[in-house]
Amino acid sequence: MDLTGVSPIAAFVAGIISVFSPCVLPLLPAILAYSTEKGSLRPLAIVVGLSISFTTMGIATSMVGSVFRQYFAYLSIIAAGVIIILGISLIFELGMPRFLSTLSNLNVGGKGLLGGLLLGLSLGVIWMPCVGPILGAILTLVAVEGDIVYGALMLFIYSLGFAIPMLLVAYSASFSSARLGTVSRYDVVIKKIAGVALVAVGIWMVYTSPLIAML
Repeated sequence: MDLTGVSPIAAFVAGIISVFSPCVLPLLPAILAYSTEKGSLRPLAIVVGLSISFTTMGIATSMVGSVFRQYFAYLSIIAAGVIIILGISLIFELGMPRFLSTLSNLNVGGKGLLGGLLLGLSLGVIWMPCVGPILGAILTLVAVEGDIVYGALMLFIYSLGFAIPMLLVAYSASFSSARLGTVSRYDVVIKKIAGVALVAVGIWMVYTSPLIAML
């Protein structure tokens, strides 16, 4: 069983879990409702912008990983350590940044599809610290693989998992701030489960590492 990579299903689920971050979920109704008023296709433009932002991260980290591919054995150990730390940060909510006030004041203006696209690009960067542990784990695994096409694909799939709940909120009248507030009650449980999964993946990577096998 090889856990040094990330599967498409895992990347997709990671994207969905990322939406439950405390500085993402509560702001979706305000941002997307405002955007929908600016045009019915504007939320789609936001999602495209987010996808471009996340996919670019995947390409960049894969390029870095490909440069150091010859040091795979060492990279896998380092990556395992990073993933374990990220998992622990999710379990115990260590250093979780709170950007609610900053994001609440985010200018979601700008007209038409271009404004939505630019907003999506900026949200991809602004939300990065908030979804850091999960996104960081995906990027770390992608870097270890060192395959640019693979990295771009996995982060694109991650962005799809992130995007689908956003589009549901944007185009469904049944989703409101109150309803999302109810869903967010399970945020802590979801993050802890994800944290345990990351720690397990990190431990398995250490166990199966070529360096450990040589000992």
